[in-house]
Amino acid sequence: MTLTGPGGVGKTRIALRAAAQVKGEYQDGVRLVQLSGLQDAELLPHTVAAAAGLPGADPRPALDGLVTALAEREQLLLFDTCEHLLDAVALLADVLLPAAPRLHILATSRQPLDVPGEHLFPVQPFSVPEAAGERARSGGACDALALFAQRAAAAAPGFEITDGNRGQATALVRRLDGIPLSIELAAVRLRALSLEQLTQHLAATYDVLESGRFAPEPRHRTLRTLIGWSHELCSPQERLLWARLSVFAGGFDLAAAEAVCADGELPAAQVLPLLIGLIDKSVVLRADAAAGPDGEARYRLLDTIREYGASWLESLGETTACRARHVAHYHARLRDFAARFFTSEQLARYRALAPDGDNLRAALAYALDDPEPAVAPTALTAVMWPYWAASGGIGEAEYWMAKALAADGGSAADRAVTLIWRADFGRFAGREADSLGWSLEARRLAGELGDRRLLAHGLRVSAAVRTWLDDQEGALADLSEAEPLLGADADRGDLVQHHYIKSSVHTLSLTSSRPDLGVAEADAALALSAAETEECWAQGYASALRALALILLRRFGEAVTEARRCAALKGGIGDLHGIAAALEMLSWSEAGTGRHQRSARLLGAAAGEWRRGGLEPLSGQSAALALQDLTRQQLKEALGEKTYDRLFAEGMELSEQQALAFAAAGTDAPPPLARRRTAGAPAGSSPATGTPIDALTRRELEVAELVAQGLSNREIAQRLVISKRTADAHVEHILSKLGFSSRLEIAALLGSGAGAEDATEGTHT
Repeated sequence: MTLTGPGGVGKTRIALRAAAQVKGEYQDGVRLVQLSGLQDAELLPHTVAAAAGLPGADPRPALDGLVTALAEREQLLLFDTCEHLLDAVALLADVLLPAAPRLHILATSRQPLDVPGEHLFPVQPFSVPEAAGERARSGGACDALALFAQRAAAAAPGFEITDGNRGQATALVRRLDGIPLSIELAAVRLRALSLEQLTQHLAATYDVLESGRFAPEPRHRTLRTLIGWSHELCSPQERLLWARLSVFAGGFDLAAAEAVCADGELPAAQVLPLLIGLIDKSVVLRADAAAGPDGEARYRLLDTIREYGASWLESLGETTACRARHVAHYHARLRDFAARFFTSEQLARYRALAPDGDNLRAALAYALDDPEPAVAPTALTAVMWPYWAASGGIGEAEYWMAKALAADGGSAADRAVTLIWRADFGRFAGREADSLGWSLEARRLAGELGDRRLLAHGLRVSAAVRTWLDDQEGALADLSEAEPLLGADADRGDLVQHHYIKSSVHTLSLTSSRPDLGVAEADAALALSAAETEECWAQGYASALRALALILLRRFGEAVTEARRCAALKGGIGDLHGIAAALEMLSWSEAGTGRHQRSARLLGAAAGEWRRGGLEPLSGQSAALALQDLTRQQLKEALGEKTYDRLFAEGMELSEQQALAFAAAGTDAPPPLARRRTAGAPAGSSPATGTPIDALTRRELEVAELVAQGLSNREIAQRLVISKRTADAHVEHILSKLGFSSRLEIAALLGSGAGAEDATEGTHT
């Protein structure tokens, strides 16, 4: 279904409302794919995969992986603002829909996609009276007049349409063609003008702007006229801020606006009052539904308003300079995230950065388009690896890294770091041979620079790649060469990576596995991270490798505990690849303890995660695949093939949240999810479910839900208006009752992140 119509007519608002009403009818939910900030059609499959919660590590072309991952889903994808990517979106829809029979697409576009099976829903402007005469005075229903009256009363308290002014109001909405955005922009002017003055000024401005340099296409004439008039009514400083805000893709926060838009001509201290002025004029929207993780406000421009601002910015000759500040700002944010990636700040900082995914892509595009960038493309990719690692955007990382490395400029060090992470990601995407070449090139550059830390990093990654190539001897040689380069003052994150990669080398071998050494190296990695209790990514991998080594040592009870911890860690950050691997380890461990039914269901749940993510199971690693086959055969012998197949199928049907809850619960059969409260419902109002969550009191359940949302104890105390000491005590009691050691296990049990699959309604107000 494609909603078509001119800009400002309300397509997005209607689509979001419709999606919100039907989200419960789709087993895999609704996903919003915002395309207004996407300019490169090649990235469309990656963008859809990210919006759909897919990790993007599929070794196949992005489109093939997306088709496979969505083929079994019952889901609604909402593609918003398609007109600038019409051919690409049409091709994608034409490929996806036949391959995914339970997938539906709802799109908004100024033009139809023209694909087979498309149903068009033209969104028309509001109805207006045919004339400003008798029919207008008759009091008949009129949507345009109703909207104008509502918005006018908000702008000028006490305003109402009467028999005396109905003719003027009718003439006004007729001139505005009944377009909702035009009506809203005009109504704001009643703060300063009477209705009669508003009508006269609009008529005069309309004639002037029609002959100016911004004369639009006929079908957008009215809206562009109103936008132009709003522009003329802004102060010079507000116009300048409007123009500079046009470089943002998607939303932005105040800090970004100050960093990107301020200079000597527009001081940072003036950005906030000017931004408030633009919000008051309905030029900038406050997107409360997309607020940041700390509750900070985010803002956005509608596409038509952004286009106007971009044209004005170009006419001022400021586009290059403003884009450069945009690149510098997001480079600084990425650099800050990379510096703290291996700390307890990891999760909070990732959640703060995630809403700016469109701006990160825009920054890369701006750097690549600038012939003399102040921040080279490889400088961005060299610090963007933690974002791609946390988000699972390995396919998109490969796309941008290849482009950045092909561009001229940039330091040798940034080039080496980009090559290192391209190699590390490449082994998970089935490109081991290429990855080895990239890591060797990075080592050469590090050697020429005399950078010991960088050389050690390159050696670690080449060792990891050799493990995937079943070259344990070469991998151990690389690690032995790296160890003296680390030194006594080595970065803790470097040491953690060194130990867990060494654990993988000792464990993932078909011929000479040393699981005892694998456990020791994983223990060393986890010991170094012990103080960083909320770090998920590296500890999750170390935990998975420790579980695998314990399985090989036949210490199955310990392996179960470690695999459950791994699932909680990876579930906390939403790493689908890590979640699937954790479920595999837990299945193999439970098989060893004799809990065959639980093991079979967990093996099916892992298969469901690999399939859902379009991932090659266990990244194709030979030793791990051999263990998977061994477990499957053991379960078939213990349960019988028919029973095994049934239990495996049950596991495959579990959603990610159900699979994580099953892993955390420790039961033979998956427990039903604890029902989430709707807005305004009292805590504890859900009926008993027979799950561990029932052990919690009403207050503890309320605290647990806030823990699952990622709030710290201090934030929970502020939210519930209790002391931090009381919040600390509640969390400790919850962990004790559930038998958990980490708050991440609470998030896994409650299915944290479920809200991400819901379309968020953002309206123009």
